[in-house]
Amino acid sequence: MISITAIIKSKKENIEEVKNMVQHLVTETRKEEACIRYDLHNIENTFIIWEEWKDQTGLDIHNNQPYLLDFITNSESLTASPIQVYKTVQIL
Repeated sequence: MISITAIIKSKKENIEEVKNMVQHLVTETRKEEACIRYDLHNIENTFIIWEEWKDQTGLDIHNNQPYLLDFITNSESLTASPIQVYKTVQIL
């Protein structure tokens, strides 16, 4: 299993627009066969996606989905900083 944490910091004036875009991303991603978990968390203007994937192949497929690529492109001007993505390994 592969774990990913993605952190998206919206500009304050774009919170609702980014929220809608992230919610669409979550809805579409949860349909993917290799997606075990794709949870969205929020505090103020920061959105955190906690992901679990069956395998690297499934994650690679996800990383090439049009809705993810569109999200990355379309959110760029709406975010306060680049999206941070961490691929992690559970140790406990």
